[in-house]
Amino acid sequence: MNNGENAVPLLAARDLAKAHGSTQALRGASAELRAGEILAVTGASGSGKSTLLHCLAGILRPDAGSVTYGGERLDRLPEKRLSELRRGDFGVVFQFGQLIPELTALDNVALPLMLAGSSRGDAQARAGEWLERFGVRGQAGLRPGEMSGGQAQRTSLARALVTGPKVVFADEPTGALDSLASEQVMTALVHTARDAGTAVLLVTHDAQVAAYADREVRLSDGAVVPAGVTA
Repeated sequence: MNNGENAVPLLAARDLAKAHGSTQALRGASAELRAGEILAVTGASGSGKSTLLHCLAGILRPDAGSVTYGGERLDRLPEKRLSELRRGDFGVVFQFGQLIPELTALDNVALPLMLAGSSRGDAQARAGEWLERFGVRGQAGLRPGEMSGGQAQRTSLARALVTGPKVVFADEPTGALDSLASEQVMTALVHTARDAGTAVLLVTHDAQVAAYADREVRLSDGAVVPAGVTA
């Protein structure tokens, strides 16, 4: 897809710096995500990819620089407002899914809706629809430990998208999967995000996964590598 080079970004990071103890994870990194776009953030292990995602999702606050979402300075928002965004506007998927092991797939996906005030019946009905979209309706009654890695990750994607977020942050969502499961997960994510008009920020070290994105930003030593430069 093409959102246009001059489109106003939905989410923008400017000159981010972030240290973890004595390790400088980000060194002036900047990136933009437009509405409906799928953006891959790539780079070697330790390049700052996950830290950039966490800053853009409001999970971490940068030490310097700014993060703007829909006109708001995300890095300056109180925790209450950040929590609201994470419940509604943002969905997050991690490498190992982080599903609640005691809950079934259906209840894992329904949980964000119930936390937002939906009744259990309505939440489960919508959760079932989203499990169907990701091809795991048949696993609705299973707990995470009873599913394959690919099934669990597609359940995690359903949970991230069930609230109708504007942005999904996916941190190495296929990192623990084999190639077939990775392809199934990425195909489901891309098709569903396209249908819903959801923007996706995808962190990956896998070139085949990055190829699903509209655009790629590459990090090296905490900074964005300019286009055309090898690092």
